[in-house]
Amino acid sequence: MKRPTAFRESTAEQDYLKQIYLLQENVGRATTQMLADRLGVKPPSVTAMIKRLAEDENGPLVEHTPYRGVELTDRGMAVALEMLRHHRLIELFLSELLGVPWDRVHEEAERLEHVLSEDLEDRIAAKLGNPTIDPHGDPIPSREGVMPPQELARLTALPFGSGGTIGRIEQQEQAVLQYLESLGLVLNASVTLEEIAPFGGVVSVRVDGPEGKRRQAIGLELANRIMVHTSPADLDVENA
Repeated sequence: MKRPTAFRESTAEQDYLKQIYLLQENVGRATTQMLADRLGVKPPSVTAMIKRLAEDENGPLVEHTPYRGVELTDRGMAVALEMLRHHRLIELFLSELLGVPWDRVHEEAERLEHVLSEDLEDRIAAKLGNPTIDPHGDPIPSREGVMPPQELARLTALPFGSGGTIGRIEQQEQAVLQYLESLGLVLNASVTLEEIAPFGGVVSVRVDGPEGKRRQAIGLELANRIMVHTSPADLDVENA
């Protein structure tokens, strides 16, 4: 269910709520310093915004516990998921229908997500066939604010010699996406984990693409951010 227009938050508030959600999803909590780093602002500015969100006249959007971080209320969660839906639908629209490279859609979506009307949101979703993932494999919340489930495994959690198809790239800086594309490590590419050098070293993978099978080497930190579709039997937590 969509929120009443009278309850629309400011662009800055929407940005904060979205980043709080992403931090909770990725690292389990959102602290003042984490938000300052993500949004490029000073911690005192974050503190002031959190107070504002917690005391919103239409009902609190967050709950803040000193030394433990900030959490979204149900109302704050609804706003965050709506912004993520806008953002990821726009990314897919730009990629699929306008041919914008996957490493450039994020910045465009950041600018457009706040002004997307409900009617245009619905039209974009219908035109794209009501998709469930964006160009990077991130899930797109439904119109009702439900996040679709994903059954993915980290590439580095697979047994050596097994693999799957890339289903999500968690690290999405422009330079990183350009680098992965140059190696053929893109969404839906078939990839096999071959070896992880000891002591946090290089990860060797085999990529099956249009040019045949190629062996590539990437850093462990980046490899940890590549998620693949695979059968549960292929998982091996000892390799994580």
